[in-house]
Amino acid sequence: MMAQAPLIRLRGITKVFGSGPTAFQALKGIDLDIEQGDFVAVMGPSGSGKSTMMNILGCLDAATGGQYLFHGVPVESLTGDQRALLRRKYLGFVFQGFNLLPRTTALENVELPLLYRGEPRARRHDLAMATLEQVGLAPWAHHTPAELSGGQMQRVAIARAMVTEPDVLLADEPTGNLDTERSLEIMELLTRLNVERGLTIALVTHEEEMAEYAHTIVRFRDGLIERIERNEKRAGKIGAPA
Repeated sequence: MMAQAPLIRLRGITKVFGSGPTAFQALKGIDLDIEQGDFVAVMGPSGSGKSTMMNILGCLDAATGGQYLFHGVPVESLTGDQRALLRRKYLGFVFQGFNLLPRTTALENVELPLLYRGEPRARRHDLAMATLEQVGLAPWAHHTPAELSGGQMQRVAIARAMVTEPDVLLADEPTGNLDTERSLEIMELLTRLNVERGLTIALVTHEEEMAEYAHTIVRFRDGLIERIERNEKRAGKIGAPA
């Protein structure tokens, strides 16, 4: 039986910003495979290229050169509309700043991606409530972000990313605005989603303690992958969020 191809395959990915004498090469030839169900932490100093790579993975930016295969499909050959459809159907995003709508409830924030997909109101409500339940926030469904803690807001953001059942969750410094206790809660939640749902996660972090939750640690430096580490002793225990 043939081995299954990686969910994500990058080959020779480059990214250049600007042109002429001021051009800056942020990525200098990235080769990386991400398998279905993996939990990958991407680390590196500021300017190393890690966030540029995540933007390319999320189809928020396009590579200058190289090949990006997603489920075997060459992403660089897709039109703008097709990339938008890929983002909407297969990718979920979690950011450091939560990016919640301030005057809407947790439930309404989680419903938003389903609204964009044209789901009927009753189905949006049911799916959003079920997802809030999964992240331990059903009792806060009708609270606005101002009535939630930082950790609770990030859990709402994770629920919003999860409600469309994406193949990959891309998280950019999701614990960057949280204290240590809340950060560990979020990492426990992501670990549980990875283990119990088989969700593929790619996480950018500058904190070693958070990276220890991942199966695979990819270290960037100067636009290149410096090394890839397999973490056989993942941190955290699987259980319900605190």
